[in-house]
Amino acid sequence: MYQKISIGIIVFTSLIISSCYKGKSVDLVIHNARIFTMNENGDVEEAMAIVDGKVVEVGPERQILNKYSADEEIDAHGRHVYPGLIDAHGHILSYARQKLSADLTGSKSYEEILVKLERYQSEFKRDFIVGRGWDQSLWQSKAFPTNEKLNELFPDVPVCLTRIDGHALLANDALLKKAGITADSKIEGGIIGVEDGKCTGLLVDNAMNPVYDLIPEFPEKDMFRAILEIEQELYQYGITGVHEAGIQRKDIDLIKRLIKKKNFQLNLYAMLMPTEENIAFAKKNRIYKYKNLLIRSFKVMGDGALGSRGALLKKAYSDMHDHFGVLTTPIPLMKRIASISESIGYQMNTHAIGDSTNRIILEIYGPENEINPDHRWRIEHAQVVDIKDMELFNQFGVFPSVQPSHAVSDQRWAEDRLGKVRMKGAYAYRSLLSKYGMLAIGTDFPIEPIDPFNTIHAAVARQNMENFPSDGFYKQEALTLEECMRGMTIWAAYAAFQEKELGSLEKGKDATFVIFDLPVRAGGGYRANFARSTFIKGVKVYSVD
Repeated sequence: MYQKISIGIIVFTSLIISSCYKGKSVDLVIHNARIFTMNENGDVEEAMAIVDGKVVEVGPERQILNKYSADEEIDAHGRHVYPGLIDAHGHILSYARQKLSADLTGSKSYEEILVKLERYQSEFKRDFIVGRGWDQSLWQSKAFPTNEKLNELFPDVPVCLTRIDGHALLANDALLKKAGITADSKIEGGIIGVEDGKCTGLLVDNAMNPVYDLIPEFPEKDMFRAILEIEQELYQYGITGVHEAGIQRKDIDLIKRLIKKKNFQLNLYAMLMPTEENIAFAKKNRIYKYKNLLIRSFKVMGDGALGSRGALLKKAYSDMHDHFGVLTTPIPLMKRIASISESIGYQMNTHAIGDSTNRIILEIYGPENEINPDHRWRIEHAQVVDIKDMELFNQFGVFPSVQPSHAVSDQRWAEDRLGKVRMKGAYAYRSLLSKYGMLAIGTDFPIEPIDPFNTIHAAVARQNMENFPSDGFYKQEALTLEECMRGMTIWAAYAAFQEKELGSLEKGKDATFVIFDLPVRAGGGYRANFARSTFIKGVKVYSVD
């Protein structure tokens, strides 16, 4: 009798405990899903519980549903769920300004550009015309443009037309005069196009600076509108964070006002351009955080772009035998910035395209790495690396930050610029990963499409959206799907010192995630995909429902 009573008490007590346990209250449960946690083990689970914007638990469907009662439950209907994607190299502010400028992307000829400019000016009647996105490699002639026709159309209004890579521009004579640029001007780290003793209007890298200093800023209300449009575009792809690759001091205040006034929620890891004003800001504020804005790095320009032949190479360009490119920031200044960065806990994230620049930056980072091996120095692009220098990424603890879509965009002319031998270390993402063990992956939008599925296809298949080339561009340097997704989640978070909050779906981390409409896959050709719903800290910021 005593034994029966004891057993009854035990069972009753267990039921009470079980009932209380099952009733643990949370804000949100996602279930009937394939949740790619991106944790160290690569676990894929079925359900997730969230409270106060944090992940409480990720696990099997029955376990989560039995254990928690939620204010809201979302049936994912078997869809793929990932941590919110992080674009490790983008330009939101540049994209916003491009949206407000004459859009020249995809123009098939110089004549088409002129037609677009006439239409733009007839609509907006600007006192200063800005256009962005031309690419002469798409034209039949492939030659860089000159400004004679531009002068005829706009003899008095300054016109600035920036190439798609942001490393070259075409200016009309009215603008050159305003900037004080002549055929005799010399600008260190820049190239001024001159033919027959006269400026052609083509300016490359640092030669663009006097012109850029004159460009008027768009009204703040227009910038806000454009940035908020970009935010929604990012959310529709499941992108919840961007490493903003280069801002000025005034941009910090603009972003803060945007967050405060317009509820801008995107996670923004911003890199300061190393002006004296920005260096003073960094020294005063050190690691700076304002809500979803984090600043703890400098963006340094090491050289130009390969497309405009501004990338600094160890040996001359294969298609321009007396030209090596340009170093846009002097070595002593880069060393100074590295020293300042180390002393205040900042990253130094250096744009390096050419093999010479990559070597220079690696050698600058080396001694600093001995002071702090976890400084996470970054090279942005790491586009052409001498295979003999690959090992230095591991030796000096240098994080490669790459954009796979560049490889399939540049494949039309890359070998012409570099020759076959140097191509062995160009766009070599598999080789870089094997040396360092991680990659931060981004798009470099608006230079490349913002679409992360274009990035996945470029990284895994080494093809563009038209599935060209059919056998892949230097396919031996392809990544796996999992490696690519890690590069856009946990590795990207690690590259910005945010791995404790972002990048994977684990207990205690931010409930920042995306439910994709279609399964995330690679192979079989490019396939568009979008977010069904996007969440930041447990709050739905985008949904098609």
